[in-house]
Amino acid sequence: MLQRAREFRRDLARRRTVRDFSSRQVPLEVIEECIRAAGTAPNGANHQPWHFVVVSDPEIKSRIRVAAEEEERAFYGGGAPREWLDALAALGTDEHKPFLETAPCLVVIFAERYQLLPDNRKVKNYYVQESVGIATGMLITGLHRAGLATLTHTPSPMNFLNEILDRPPNERPYLILVVGYPASDAQVPAITKKSLGEIATFL
Repeated sequence: MLQRAREFRRDLARRRTVRDFSSRQVPLEVIEECIRAAGTAPNGANHQPWHFVVVSDPEIKSRIRVAAEEEERAFYGGGAPREWLDALAALGTDEHKPFLETAPCLVVIFAERYQLLPDNRKVKNYYVQESVGIATGMLITGLHRAGLATLTHTPSPMNFLNEILDRPPNERPYLILVVGYPASDAQVPAITKKSLGEIATFL
């Protein structure tokens, strides 16, 4: 057990978020299997309150980029507190999001606030944010284990995704997961992770 735990930790320690993607296509079957794995996540009342939209169509990716960059311009142009912008400065991010078109695949994750039955009755979902967050983490981990790089992108607000992707009103965009291979010249910032003593307490 300890050996498996250590191997898993070492593997995940290699995972890094990238912002420079190759346009090289990824096997759809790999994405499908990783989504199936994410769908096994623990969730409130087993309602499984998530929906994953896989976008590889260049035209749709372009529309998403245009809408996302519009929101990002507002964010970086004065909508975000100075403290937040200062924290992001070290990562070198700005309003330009070319990866939304360059990367071969976007997985847009929606959180279902309630279920719509065939007779239009609404059924409340429970612990939606927590459930979708766990599933998203499992998806990111699965994609990494499969050999793919990811980037979580959360322009705010994200309501434009419902319109572009034709999703119903009971679904709220949770995040855009950019998926693909790193570009040959991709760079990542030098960062460190907190120690075990800083993130955990054993009583």
